[in-house]
This record gives sequence, structure tokens and C-alpha cells, in this order.
Amino acid sequence: MELRTVLGVMVLFLSGPAVAQQPAPLPLTKEPPGASSCSGCHGRSGGIPAIQAKSADEIAAAMLEYRAGQGSPTVMDRISRGFTEQEIRDIASWIVQPRRGEKG
Repeated sequence: MELRTVLGVMVLFLSGPAVAQQPAPLPLTKEPPGASSCSGCHGRSGGIPAIQAKSADEIAAAMLEYRAGQGSPTVMDRISRGFTEQEIRDIASWIVQPRRGEKG
């Protein structure tokens, strides 16, 4: 197993109790700042990599990993440093919400 995969699983495993104690986020009625930037590469119909099928927790965990310098070096490590943890969680929640006219 790749070291990055092992580290990612460990981060998710260790953050489990903290995530479980957080209240469920309310649906966002307004696009959070920065969320529209994601669609350039991760469009709603897929992308590089496709994030639409992921949960908000998976997206936030990956972004926080990039922000901490633990992800593979891509543009995402630089982008994620521009957001607070709450902004990252808001963006992740927004990304997974179905839009008007979409199934899901």
C-alpha cells in the first residue's frame, strides 16, 4: 500500500471521533466564496479527478490534507492554503448538494 494511502486512511480514522461529534451541516443556500473555482477542473459532470461522487467529508479531508502539505504536490496544495478549515468544509458541502433540476 502506498504511504500516501496509508496516511490518508490514518487521518480519516483518527479524525472519525471529532467528525462524529460535529453537528450535521445545514444546506447552504448561497455559494460559499471560492466554490465556483472548483468547477474549472472538477466540473459537475466529472473532472480531474472527479469529486462529484465523493462525500463532503471526503472532499474536506482531502483539501485539509493538501492544506497541511500532506497531499501530492499539485496546484491543490497552493489553492487549499487560501481557505480556512470552515471555508473548506462549506465548499465541500456546497459541491455535493444537488442543484435545482439535478437528480440526487
